[in-house]
Amino acid sequence: MAKLALLIGVSEYEPGLNPLPTAVHDVVAMQAVLANPEMGDFAISDITVLSNPDRQTMEDAIYSLFANCQKDDLVLLYFSGHGVVDDSYEFYFSTRFTRKEVGNGRLVPTTAVAARSVQGWMEQSRSQYQVIILDSCFSGAFAKGVKAKDSGSVNLEQFLGGKGRAILTASTSTQYALTQEGFDLSVYTHYLVEGIRTGGADLDDDGFIAVEELHTYASAKMREAAPAMTPEFYPVKEGYKIRLAKSPKDDPQLQYRKRVIQIAEEDEGNFSFINRSYLDDLRRSLGLSADVTIAIETEELEPYRQRQAKVDRYHTVFLAAITQRYPLTARDRTALKRLQEPLSLRDQDIALIEAPILASRPRLPQASKQPAPAPTPQSSPTITRQQFLKWTAFGGGGVVLALIGNQIFQSQKTPKTPEPPQLLTSNFETVTVDNRGQVIKRTPGKTTLFKQDLGNGVTLELVKIPAGEFLMGTAASERDTLIRELTRYGVSQKDAEKWVGQEMPQHRVQLPEFWMGKFAVTQEQWQQVAGLSKIKRDLDPDPANFKGAKRPVEQVSWEEAVEFCDRLSRKTNQSYRLPSEAEWEYAGRAGTATPFYFGATITSALVNCDGSNPYGDAPKGEYRKQTTEVGSFPPNGFGLYDMHGNVWEWCRDDWHDSYTGKPENLKQNGSLIWSSSDVTRKSVRGGSWIYNPWYCRSACRNYASPVNRHYIFVGFRVVCRAPRTL
Repeated sequence: MAKLALLIGVSEYEPGLNPLPTAVHDVVAMQAVLANPEMGDFAISDITVLSNPDRQTMEDAIYSLFANCQKDDLVLLYFSGHGVVDDSYEFYFSTRFTRKEVGNGRLVPTTAVAARSVQGWMEQSRSQYQVIILDSCFSGAFAKGVKAKDSGSVNLEQFLGGKGRAILTASTSTQYALTQEGFDLSVYTHYLVEGIRTGGADLDDDGFIAVEELHTYASAKMREAAPAMTPEFYPVKEGYKIRLAKSPKDDPQLQYRKRVIQIAEEDEGNFSFINRSYLDDLRRSLGLSADVTIAIETEELEPYRQRQAKVDRYHTVFLAAITQRYPLTARDRTALKRLQEPLSLRDQDIALIEAPILASRPRLPQASKQPAPAPTPQSSPTITRQQFLKWTAFGGGGVVLALIGNQIFQSQKTPKTPEPPQLLTSNFETVTVDNRGQVIKRTPGKTTLFKQDLGNGVTLELVKIPAGEFLMGTAASERDTLIRELTRYGVSQKDAEKWVGQEMPQHRVQLPEFWMGKFAVTQEQWQQVAGLSKIKRDLDPDPANFKGAKRPVEQVSWEEAVEFCDRLSRKTNQSYRLPSEAEWEYAGRAGTATPFYFGATITSALVNCDGSNPYGDAPKGEYRKQTTEVGSFPPNGFGLYDMHGNVWEWCRDDWHDSYTGKPENLKQNGSLIWSSSDVTRKSVRGGSWIYNPWYCRSACRNYASPVNRHYIFVGFRVVCRAPRTL
């Protein structure tokens, strides 16, 4: 018995067919999971990869795959590229040189591989176990007329599952296959690879991934990320039982992932407080670190985020369109229909998005000889995630991609310009500790600050951070020590190397003067700003899990933190925002170069963290299992509090796996953010109450999903550049 695979990816085409850059990446990703002995368990010598082949090379390879195999062999044909159909609606596999006739656009059939030929070679093959995966447009057309093959009764079910043939297609016979912004692979292949790599496609927990399970897993993901695409599955005889890969069924990470998948479906991509608490307890019982489970949750919730991002995008554009002109013209409708296609939204999705917006519009006046005054833009109700999911049974967290424009707010009265705050001075005391965390020095300090009035007696204090430069990240000489420190608490060598690698290479960064929140934003401050008028999204005035006016607000997403800053800016006529990573670390270090601004280590007497797993030579301490009021522990040299522990804090930057390739202009001005095409992860800094001291170091970096609002260990603080003061 052998497992044979032919993987074909066609990215480059002649004029008339658009390039598909992801196709060649698709075959590389498929090869990686198939060749892994713990996943696909295909011998690397039995996997053939063709990238951008011509017709003859491609036909020869497909023919050889099915002709040169035995009846007990599992044969896999995977194709990523354009699927094309001729005037008779016959399906063809495109090649590097496939082209269409100039003028009439008809396919030149001699430049492509006919599906009829491939089907014939399949029928003639002795293999009883055939799997065909087509990630291409119109791929459902290939399955027409495929016949069953009676191929004996050798008992290999225990190894390969059922005999027969299985055809998995990314789309129906009438649909285009789509790529997804932010994915290196095509959407369908992305989820096929994910299902095998993570083991998540082993739906019955038997340690094997049958092709039907793989199809079911990928289809469920695509219902969220690209609902207009409908993957199809065409089993012949018992082809649905064919086992394509293995899974680590007893692996704690897979057990956690299965629960996340289940709960994400139940909660429609937005974990309830009860299920959030359950997952936190499950993480501890399985002995998994928080960074591992965050990565799992981020990956599994990504389809929901992608879906809601598309809903939000259409909502934003539609609202802008009817603000400019109402009712919409036929031309407007045509343009909106054009927008619908790349968003992969169905007509019923569009109807549900538009309905509440149109319901809020005033009734059209009766015809009159006098010209009617221009309609005043009306505020429109935003579709909440839960409303949309309830209507459509789809999920998501989302990103509003655009601010509609000034005309939406033209009817609002200009608020009275608030009085600028006064500059004040504040005295404080910092402490320095020895290697065992004992205080050996106390130093008085003074800083300049201002208090921003939020109303109802609530203020927000911001501290002046002087201009300067510092070494950002971890020095190469510290690498081995940090890895040893992390592995002694059960983190694998591989994961420890990854964590430390995120902080390297160390580099010098210059920063101009800025002002930063003395504390993380508290619940009473959040409540005041959440009561201000909406800019892009609604804010829950009381989202925190651990209640307390002076405790930091948590369970707020990155997007909601940005909304907070935007509302505060409009109210105060100041410019508030989240800090860049460089600003955060510079302010957190406050001129120190040690792992912590207190010195070589910390204890739970100085920081709210998991003190039961101490750092360096420090003794074990308290694990409070909750947030504490801001300012409960000594500040750093700039007069900032809780820059170690309590809650991770959102930064503006998109996530990068290391500092390699960081642009020079960001080193010359650390207030600039480091953007990425991957906007699904945002940086967080500082550690939290649930993490041990290692993760609370000044240089430590982590990331989280910007749409997840159920992290009970993530908050934020704000910064301001050159505030208006008296």
